[in-house]
Amino acid sequence: MAGVTIQTPDGPKTVQVPWKTLIMVVSVIVALLLLNSTYYSVEANEVGIVQRFGRYVAPPKLPGLHFKWPWGIEQVTKVPVSLVRKQEFGFRTLEAGVQTRYAAKTRELSEESLMLSGDLNCAEVEWSVQYTIKDPASLLFNVRAPETTLRDMSESIMREVVGERSVTEVLTSGRQEINIEVKAKLQETLDSYGAGINVTQVILQGVNPPDMVKASFNEVNQAQQEMDRTINQAYQAYNQLIPKAKGDAEKMVSEAEGYAMERVNKAQGDVARFNSILEEYTKAKEITRWRLYLETMSEILPAIKSKTIIDSEVESVLPMLDLASEGRK
Repeated sequence: MAGVTIQTPDGPKTVQVPWKTLIMVVSVIVALLLLNSTYYSVEANEVGIVQRFGRYVAPPKLPGLHFKWPWGIEQVTKVPVSLVRKQEFGFRTLEAGVQTRYAAKTRELSEESLMLSGDLNCAEVEWSVQYTIKDPASLLFNVRAPETTLRDMSESIMREVVGERSVTEVLTSGRQEINIEVKAKLQETLDSYGAGINVTQVILQGVNPPDMVKASFNEVNQAQQEMDRTINQAYQAYNQLIPKAKGDAEKMVSEAEGYAMERVNKAQGDVARFNSILEEYTKAKEITRWRLYLETMSEILPAIKSKTIIDSEVESVLPMLDLASEGRK
């Protein structure tokens, strides 16, 4: 018999229970606990990593109900592989939504974002890294602190990439190139460590000059914009005048070429006509001479208002000309 103390309305009371009954109850409880630890479920966005006495022994378990050895022999670690995670650098998001709220700027955040560019200028670079788990076993067993490792790698690589560019590139045109280069280098480094992490995106959230030089930098930006505006206006004037001048020149050249072609064709036609007349003339010189004379006179005579026809034997034409009437006219 074994004494078991139970709580009653009248106070604690000791009840004598047989040893066999007590052992049976304890055995049932232990069996239930062991039985409860022989199955587990994996959610839709997870995989299960099974360890037997601490050693990884089986491929990742897919979503669903699975069985394992009782507690103490095998244990399961569930890893959300479909979840897109994000690490933020230089800023912290307190609440995401239509109006996202960010944490106030602290010394720690300022030191995290302050970088030196390749032309020895300072810039505050804020960025985020989005990633997923592509190999949960590598994530658990190859790297001791994967989150910290990823954070240190991201910061180191971003400082390296920014340090290779001028501050103007970092602040303006080089942002997309920086995103791509940091993502590639970060993924390459993680793979070399066997971290099991897949970097999906690197985004520069904000790049600004430090507060102490922000006013001067804004003035430089305004001057740069004014220069670009002046250059654009010059190009606009150039595009308006030069094409018109080229068009006019091409028109004049085309007209000259057309005129030259017309003159050449006319000259060639005259030569061909003369050659044909010459050929006929050589065949019958007298007839051709008279034909040419008659054709020429038929062109000339209609243009003469008054005509006087005389005999070839007349020595003087003065008596025949009415000079007075000609003078009156």
